[in-house]
Amino acid sequence: MKNYRLLTENEIEWLKAKGCTAENWKNVRVSEDFRSDYITDVHFSGNILLGNFNKTFELAGGLQRHSGIHRCCLHNCTIENDVYIDQVANYIANYHIDEGTYIENVNLLVVEKDSTFGNGVKVPVMNEGGGREIPIFDYLSAPLAYILTLYRHRPVLIQKIQKLIDEYACKLKSDIGTIGKNVRIVNAGSIKNVRIGDCANIEGASCLINGSINSNFFAPVTIGAGVKCDDFIISSGVSVTDYTLVSRCFIGQGCILGKHYSALDSLFFSNCQGMHGEATAIFAGPYTVSHHKSTLLIAGMFSFLNAGSGSNQSNHMYKLGPIHQGLAERGAKTTSDSYLLWPAKIGAFTLVMGRHTKHSDTSDLPFSYLIENATDSFLVPAVNLRSVGTIRDAQKWPKRDNRKDPKKLDPINFNLLSPYTIQKMIKGVEVLKNLQKISGETTEIYTYQNCSIKISSLLKGIDLYNIGIYKFLGNSLISRLKDRKFNTIEDIREILKPDTHVGSGEWIDLSGLISPKTEIEQLMKKIESQPVSLEEIQQSFEKMHEEYYSYEWTWAKDKLEIYWGKPIAEVTREDLVQMVELWKNSVVTLDHLIYDDAKKEFSLNAKTGFGVDGDEQQKSLDFESVRGSFENNPFVLEVINHIKIKSELGDELLNRLKRITN
Repeated sequence: MKNYRLLTENEIEWLKAKGCTAENWKNVRVSEDFRSDYITDVHFSGNILLGNFNKTFELAGGLQRHSGIHRCCLHNCTIENDVYIDQVANYIANYHIDEGTYIENVNLLVVEKDSTFGNGVKVPVMNEGGGREIPIFDYLSAPLAYILTLYRHRPVLIQKIQKLIDEYACKLKSDIGTIGKNVRIVNAGSIKNVRIGDCANIEGASCLINGSINSNFFAPVTIGAGVKCDDFIISSGVSVTDYTLVSRCFIGQGCILGKHYSALDSLFFSNCQGMHGEATAIFAGPYTVSHHKSTLLIAGMFSFLNAGSGSNQSNHMYKLGPIHQGLAERGAKTTSDSYLLWPAKIGAFTLVMGRHTKHSDTSDLPFSYLIENATDSFLVPAVNLRSVGTIRDAQKWPKRDNRKDPKKLDPINFNLLSPYTIQKMIKGVEVLKNLQKISGETTEIYTYQNCSIKISSLLKGIDLYNIGIYKFLGNSLISRLKDRKFNTIEDIREILKPDTHVGSGEWIDLSGLISPKTEIEQLMKKIESQPVSLEEIQQSFEKMHEEYYSYEWTWAKDKLEIYWGKPIAEVTREDLVQMVELWKNSVVTLDHLIYDDAKKEFSLNAKTGFGVDGDEQQKSLDFESVRGSFENNPFVLEVINHIKIKSELGDELLNRLKRITN
């Protein structure tokens, strides 16, 4: 702990000579090696602690500034070593400013009375009429927020979690704010009741009120010009710039908000991006992305969403006000000018095109297209499984993880095919076959959940779902066997025994965390019945995430046993060979469909607008110089290579299986 001393008479006289004043010089204490050379035109009031000033800051363009304090008023402040403060128009009050921080041309920095710095602020997410208020705090994770938002039918659970958050916020309550090490605050307006972490860069912000900026050395936070934030938590690695407005929001790790975006009463979790448009009362799970001026996201829950230009939802169906809500499960996309009238539920990895006002629920038919046709909503089941865009999205999400903080709040599973989506495909096959059975095999158009499905779409949907199911089950089986040695069927049966009983039954997606429902249920019962901390809840989520593949195999094993009609203990070599061949055929078939879909991007229609003043040959040459050739496209080459690798993997395993003894 640093030792402080009173100023000497000579130091006081020297400070006075340089325009400094104090209400009481005895309340100003300094470090042992303090020098007054770099303090000018400063008024001190309340209790002041000052460090030493030895560092020189080098600014853009090569300009240098020596650490020190100039032209400002300090009240009840601790200034650590090597801080630079200059031109504070009003004053800095009740702040602890850590070493290496640079503050210049700021209007006001103040903590008024006791503050929890945004922790405990209640955000009325999803329902603007209230009822789903989430108390935000520094370490809010997507799965915890998911439970708080959607499990209101368990009041004891909700009350206990809210109490834990309230207790956390209460511990933070203080009348002194902190500004961390190596923070930069330049050309900013008013900053009130804001706690600022290490290495944050705040440049040109207009107004920051009642919040926490949880920046750190590994993942600094950037707050840019014109930004206004109130009642907020900003997590590590976040960028909020370009006159963006944030009110009553939690902004998760690695998020980017900019270009005049407006966010109100919303939760944004890891790697969300919002630009130009508007969000009101949304639960934006990981990778919710909106880049367009006319796009409104309102009163909904999303994750891995890509919202097209002009996408819109309405929650004013009746005169009782904005009380309706909607859910778009992971991977949904909306095209330009799409519209959804809440309430509605959109299935995983479904593409929404056009306007839809009939409150559809397509959650049991994932990977579909929901298309407007006049006033009707037509559903094309499973077609998105063969879309090149879907595969490209699944590949790019892990690559676009902006989180640099070693402590990651949101456990995110990026798998396109998982027990969560495959159980929906299995249900989807059942739904489509039942429709056909009930309405007749010759029916041209089937009706399901306020949607219409053409017979051709229904039949193709069944085929595509089965391909997806077999691909996943085969993936799981091969992953279990590929690096293991076996000589007999008994060896294989032993290898195929699950590592855990956990994983059977239904799986759910807690906004990025894919887990067996039994594990979530067990955690919720524990919270309801036992003393538990927020840290222990987070550790439970992380354990579920870490154990995903063990749980996945338990689930896949159950489904394989249903397919074979026998337990693993009775499986034969022929059963295994049949499944591997089915897997190989499914993988190759799906890859060929994706290959054909990619080829459309190089069709004659795609070349429209190229080679403007020339003939067809010039058009093709111009197109190729910009887009490249189909044969050399990186994604196409990857698909071809994937077919080759998977075929070889399947053949290698088949050869090994054929050599074993039953």
